[in-house]
Amino acid sequence: MKRIVKYTSVLLATVALVLFVQIAFVQPKAADAQSIRAGSSNTAVIRQIQTKLKNWGYYTGNVDGIFGSKTTAAVRYFQQKNKLAVDGIVGPKTAAAMGISLGSSGSSSSGSGKYTSNEVYLLAKCIHAEARGESYIGQVAVAAVVLNRVKHPSFPNTISGVIYQPYAFTAVADGQMGLEPNATAKRAANDAINGWDPSYGSIYYYNPSTATSKWIFSRRTVVTIGKHVFAV
Repeated sequence: MKRIVKYTSVLLATVALVLFVQIAFVQPKAADAQSIRAGSSNTAVIRQIQTKLKNWGYYTGNVDGIFGSKTTAAVRYFQQKNKLAVDGIVGPKTAAAMGISLGSSGSSSSGSGKYTSNEVYLLAKCIHAEARGESYIGQVAVAAVVLNRVKHPSFPNTISGVIYQPYAFTAVADGQMGLEPNATAKRAANDAINGWDPSYGSIYYYNPSTATSKWIFSRRTVVTIGKHVFAV
């Protein structure tokens, strides 16, 4: 009887040790797969992060795939400007704001099959920040302008590149891009991605009551929706 009790105790201790190893070592790896930080070895994603931050003026270092102090500082600066938690770590929320995917996170495609869920989310943030006071069709039109720019040779060829192009959108400069998009903005993003373009191919829009650039008034007007004039 004593041998049975002793054997059972040893067995339970072994099981407990195995569980401890799994919790201590396996789970953190899974968590690390959902974030990129100083010391991370995913050079492809780090290069993507560095390239975007450099194009947007947040990063001045080399695009070398090494997540060092300069990259950390650039990430923190991006997070601060976009009202994200400032920790220097590219987790799911920061990655979504950048329009990139971390491993399997956020990599599911939209209805068109052309954009990731993070890119659709970023587009919805732009709609909400730029046009939440407009009608639904006006919000879809703003999304369409972003997508039309993606396809236009004069603009960056990604949603994040278009949105964060310096001086392109007021909402990026004044921090409104940090606002959480509502359901209407998300639906408008998907409608635009699925082909609805109330702007009829426009690559610009502006509010004539608040626009300060004389140049924008020289663009050919295509349609006016609410307070926005859409132009090419």
